[in-house]
Amino acid sequence: MALFSKEPEKNPKVQSNVTPQAPSTPSSTAVAPSSTPLSSKPAPPATRANGPAFPESGAYLDRGSKISGKLSFDGTAKIDGEVDGEIVAKEALTIGDSAVITAQIRAASVTIAGKVSGDITASQRIEIRPSAKVNGNITAPVLVVLEGALFEGHCSMQPEAREDRKVTVFPKEERPPQVAVGGQKSA
Repeated sequence: MALFSKEPEKNPKVQSNVTPQAPSTPSSTAVAPSSTPLSSKPAPPATRANGPAFPESGAYLDRGSKISGKLSFDGTAKIDGEVDGEIVAKEALTIGDSAVITAQIRAASVTIAGKVSGDITASQRIEIRPSAKVNGNITAPVLVVLEGALFEGHCSMQPEAREDRKVTVFPKEERPPQVAVGGQKSA
């Protein structure tokens, strides 16, 4: 096949996109372009045209979905639908901004951007985002409440399985005397 011929070739063949190179010396070798990308980065997660990205691995409950009962996840999970019952996740659980949850939640970590009514227990962390509305008691060793979030309930930041806690109670006699305004002692 002639690359620079002005006449059309009688048996056309598919040409590759190889650019001509400068003349090479006998010691140099040419490298053909590879069809595989050089980057070892994973492809970005699939996205919907009008919504958030799907989790790379794990479960996803989309808007419009309604579930009553007990949900159990072995991996990560994201919920944007409605759940009434109980949710248990061994890893991270994300409650999206369109989610409406009326359930008891237990997970390693919980991120909340939607509406949750019920007690939440996390073994690692709970994060309440500005768009979240949480009504219930929460328990986690780390708690993050961002400005704008609504939280109604009690909070406990002590890990449940901790046995080394000590409580010290001081008798009334050992308390330091309190001083009232005006310099008089009060009992």
